[in-house]
Amino acid sequence: MVIDAEAKFVTGRQQSRMTLIRAQSDEHGLRVDAPGMPTLQISAPTQGVRVQTAVWGAAVTPLLAGDDAHTWISEFLGAPHRLVYMDDACARPLKLKYDGIYGMDSDEVSFADGFPLLLISQASLDLLNSKLSRPVPMLRFRPNLVVAGTTAHAEDEWKFVRVGECEFEVAKPCTRCVFTTVDFERGERDANGEPLRTLITYRRTPEGVTFGQNLIPRKLGMVRVDDAVEVLA
Repeated sequence: MVIDAEAKFVTGRQQSRMTLIRAQSDEHGLRVDAPGMPTLQISAPTQGVRVQTAVWGAAVTPLLAGDDAHTWISEFLGAPHRLVYMDDACARPLKLKYDGIYGMDSDEVSFADGFPLLLISQASLDLLNSKLSRPVPMLRFRPNLVVAGTTAHAEDEWKFVRVGECEFEVAKPCTRCVFTTVDFERGERDANGEPLRTLITYRRTPEGVTFGQNLIPRKLGMVRVDDAVEVLA
């Protein structure tokens, strides 16, 4: 996760250029590339300095990455920033609501916005794109799982699903923000505020504009491309 000079977490909402960074995990840690920047290999720190920060108000104490990572991200973003790493000793409980309706006391989440996984049906994106003058890719919504062969927003009615060897609880709809307007190829926001402007016209709820469903793993295993998806409830 990227943090600023005041140890506040930073995403593409504040720094659209972050979407131009390409990160790939390998046996050595993380390899990052960005336009105009040298490739950097970052090893996961195993000890060192911890920093107090938070993700949407949830306090976490991750390890600081090496100075080379801080220099790289600061140069690319044009201001002092640092990179932090969530190891096993850095726990972030899942935020519960309504006496645990969104999860259990033992549930944890990483540096993700709020939940471990996000699922969206391809038909939901196809419906949205039919309303746009310029279609957007699924990457705008950053899902972990994309499901084909459904009707648009069929996922809104699911409670439990099985994908490959895994079973997931469908926790809640994902509320969307200005991040959906950032073009990942240009690292800039859409001048017309799309696709959020169009989503507001037909996906507004009392909780906000929703698109996709947040998932919590309940049975662990392997998930592969082209696995069948079974709706359990």
